[in-house]
Amino acid sequence: MSELLTIYPHFLAAFMIGLMGSAHCMAMCGGVMSALSFSIPETQVAQRVRILLAYNFGRIASYTLIGALAGGIGYQLAAAGGVSVLRVIAGLLLVAMGLYLADWWRGLAYLEKAGGLLWKRLQPLSRSLMPVKNMRSALLLGAVWGWLPCGLVYTAVAYALAQADGTYAAGIMLAFGLGTLPAVLTGGLMAERTKALLQRKGFRLSMALIIIVFGLWTLAAALQHAGMDHSGMDHSGMDHSQMNHSTIDPSAIDHSTMDHSNHQMPAEAAPTEPVPAENSLQVHQH
Repeated sequence: MSELLTIYPHFLAAFMIGLMGSAHCMAMCGGVMSALSFSIPETQVAQRVRILLAYNFGRIASYTLIGALAGGIGYQLAAAGGVSVLRVIAGLLLVAMGLYLADWWRGLAYLEKAGGLLWKRLQPLSRSLMPVKNMRSALLLGAVWGWLPCGLVYTAVAYALAQADGTYAAGIMLAFGLGTLPAVLTGGLMAERTKALLQRKGFRLSMALIIIVFGLWTLAAALQHAGMDHSGMDHSGMDHSQMNHSTIDPSAIDHSTMDHSNHQMPAEAAPTEPVPAENSLQVHQH
């Protein structure tokens, strides 16, 4: 239960990163969502919804897999003492993502270009699945599209990496994917209205500032953790004489499990036999 309470804020934070970065998500995935919608006639509303859900399920499944892989790598790095470094990187990427959304600094674009090397191999596969006519194709397309180079996804991956645990990191990316779901899903159903809302300057600026603040908080916590060095603590000055032993209840100690058979007292500590009472009296009589 305590572990759940510890990790729960991170799941919530990942969900909020996805939710607040929806504007960027729409820019990256809006085109394919619109294509999915237009591939199904307007009269077949139920079929359109099923196609969109299958696509998003595949996309979020890929995010979860990426999270599990990142968590495994993070675990290995943390074992080598790099957990604070991972958290610093996560904080810096969150700040960079906020600046990117606010259109103040486009540094994450270089990171997206680096991820383009993998996407060049996957893009032909995504094209072969278009146009989507059934749920299977939509599911596979979503699974492929989850590997699309995206600064927002990379930011979430860095946050997952900092957890240094495969299961928790997978949960982080699952929560992130669910956070992106409302905007991406409604973008497919109401593309123009959703896009207009997410492109409003005030909305984007508000979301960007929240992500920047969260990034700074993550960065400060990471630096504080890195600065805590217990190796230099001096315990020689600790005074144990002031400890209160009066509250210790010896009757609560269970002696039944204690084995004294192998316990031997030192010869010099062996107790002397008591002198019988009558012998002691005779000595005094003489």
